[in-house]
This record gives sequence, C-alpha cells and structure tokens, in this order.
Amino acid sequence: MIEDPDKLFKQISHGIYVIGVSDGIHQNAFTAAWVMQVSFDPLLLALSINPQHYSYKLLQAGGICTVNVLGQDQQAIAEHFGRPGLKDKMAGFQWLTGKTGAPILSESLAYFDCEVSHYTEAGDHKIAVCRVVGGAALNQGQPLLYVQTGDMDGSSELYAESAEEKL
Repeated sequence: MIEDPDKLFKQISHGIYVIGVSDGIHQNAFTAAWVMQVSFDPLLLALSINPQHYSYKLLQAGGICTVNVLGQDQQAIAEHFGRPGLKDKMAGFQWLTGKTGAPILSESLAYFDCEVSHYTEAGDHKIAVCRVVGGAALNQGQPLLYVQTGDMDGSSELYAESAEEKL
C-alpha cells in the first residue's frame, strides 16, 4: 500500500500546460500536467490524454497540437481549461496559429508546435508522442508547477479510488 499517494506523486516535478488541439475545423484546449521531453533527435515531447475526452478525438483527427507553458500567475487559466464540458471554452483568450495550425495561447510563457508521431497505451490514458516542429518563448515568468496547484485536478480522490481498488 502507498501512504498518501497524492502527496507522494506531487513530488515528481512537472509543469502545467494548456494543450491546444485542432482537427482542421474545430479547436479545443485542455490542461495537462503529464508532459515531458522524450528525445533530442528528433525533438519529441510526450503528453498524456484521456481518450474519453473531446480533445482526444480532435487530436486523433488532426494529428497536431501545441503545448503551451503556463506561468506561476496563471492558475486560473489552468483551472479554466481543466473544466470539462464548457461551451466555447476558448472564448475570451487570444490565440495565435503556428506552422501546424494548432491553437497557441498568446499569454503562455512559451509554446511548442507539434505533429503527433504515434500513440501508446497507458492505463486509463493514451500517450501521444509528438514531434516538435516549431516553438518560441512568448512572455516572461516562471513556469507553474503541478505541486503549486494543490488539489485543483481532484487527484486526491482519484488516488484514493485507485488505492481502494487494490485492496
């Protein structure tokens, strides 16, 4: 048994990102914390996504995305894009378009413009491995870290459910 898995897993340092997706017609964005660089040559990032979400369908159809790095003063943005089922979730924010056509959050610290290379299974999520084709620093600031968000994502309940299933 793992004692206090929520606290334990928050010791793995990683940032908070808004992932912009598009199928060429429709766009959406969602908050993600499970993003990491996985290769130098070629430049690859991996991100974890729930296959039940609308954004996953757009990502599969379009094969493109952006990884937008949030700053420490942007927790409200992380919360907004973390809410499922919002109509016109992207309204009220300024968006740019990069090489792939995926939406770039103009107020992010930086962005990576990506094309999906491949997917792999990962429990209740899918891992999208993405080739970075562009990117830039946009604004000054320090990245928002997952540990700084508290229980914004409700992970304490999810860890508890997972631990109970093992008993």
